[in-house]
Amino acid sequence: MHAEQLYRAALIGDIETVGKLLAGGLDPSTPSEGPDDGGLALCAAASRDRTEVITALLAAGADVNAREDGGWTALLWAAANGHADAARLLVEAGAEVNVTNDVGDTPLTLAASRGAPGVVQVLLEAGADHEKYDGDGDSPLEVALGWAGVHLESALLDQIEQDGWEYVVARQYAKDGTELITVAGRSADGEQSEQVQAQRGHAAVATLLEDAAGIYTPVEQLVARALAHRDVDEDAETWWIVADSLGKRADDETYEALARLCVSEDAREREFGVDAIAQFGFSDGEKPYLERTLPLLQKMVTTEGNPQVLRSVLAGLGHQGDPRALPYVLDVLGRPGHKRTMTDAIALADVLPPDHEEGLALLISMTEDEDSEIRDWATSGLAGLAADTPVIRDALAARLSDSDLRTVAEATRGLADRGDARAAQGVERVLAESDDEYARELVTRPAATES
Repeated sequence: MHAEQLYRAALIGDIETVGKLLAGGLDPSTPSEGPDDGGLALCAAASRDRTEVITALLAAGADVNAREDGGWTALLWAAANGHADAARLLVEAGAEVNVTNDVGDTPLTLAASRGAPGVVQVLLEAGADHEKYDGDGDSPLEVALGWAGVHLESALLDQIEQDGWEYVVARQYAKDGTELITVAGRSADGEQSEQVQAQRGHAAVATLLEDAAGIYTPVEQLVARALAHRDVDEDAETWWIVADSLGKRADDETYEALARLCVSEDAREREFGVDAIAQFGFSDGEKPYLERTLPLLQKMVTTEGNPQVLRSVLAGLGHQGDPRALPYVLDVLGRPGHKRTMTDAIALADVLPPDHEEGLALLISMTEDEDSEIRDWATSGLAGLAADTPVIRDALAARLSDSDLRTVAEATRGLADRGDARAAQGVERVLAESDDEYARELVTRPAATES
């Protein structure tokens, strides 16, 4: 009975009940009985992305590789349902990344079928075998390519469609930013129901797997993937995965293809060309294409009329990290009607030399912006400048009372790195008021002056 309670609590994310049962001495790997006979609490938590429960179960000694009926492990469940956070926790705890269930599914083939690039990235980073076939003889890449370009709603409906049933389609975003499609149906009498889900991330997954396999996909094909998903993903996830893939090639042929995109008549092609070329060939601090990319972007400041493309040009200039880009960055930022975003702060800080008073004053003004995201990034940029002056220190200290605790953390880091005693105030506030892991890590790591 207690095992069944643990299973149900894990499934719904009831951490309080989970904690009580574990504190009472219940073995977290005990299979449940009753309606969920044979179910494991860790598998239940992984299937629903209950990360807090997963952490508690693992801490209590749950077997991360234990199997349910059908050979399903917690990692297989996390992969099948597109839960990258759960998958990461399980991998870090020693989950077998190449495990198969009784029909031959692997975590990678399940994540590829789901269209979940977040999970695929976790698995590849953990050393998952991208060539391992599933029970049908398909590799993860073949699975992803089989779904890429398919009308997802129709394909899902085909899986469960029955005569006389009613169906609805729901769309939302998964945690990794790809669109999550749910097709649910029920019989006319309401006694039967079924639903299927998939994410619209198969093109991104295919790109990740091609990179892992060393497959050279034509530039035109990759660009088509990116453009097709520009307005589908929450934050252009497929777009950036493709751009990153092309940027890693660091060869003249790809560079020239991207440079041609930058002068295309199609604004979306220009936008992608800039985003992909902006960090082309970057590796370990080396920028082999800087002397070709910087002039290209500088010219586009003059010629580009599309605001979205110009935003990418601004970001691209920042990525070059070269003070020669500063006049062009200031040109864009100072134009009538320019709408300030976090990109402004990032780009300005990245190209700002230590002694440029106009640029520094502008960056400081951004740390006071009404938008908390702009303040955060501007404060981060100010904190990271090589310069150390009373003006910079006072501007950082002014942010210690900011309503946004990440901004406070960035200011604290900047003061600590400069050996300013006022950093202690920020440390105290962030640790007392914030549960954000990034902010807390930022204020507790050793200052640069101590290293």
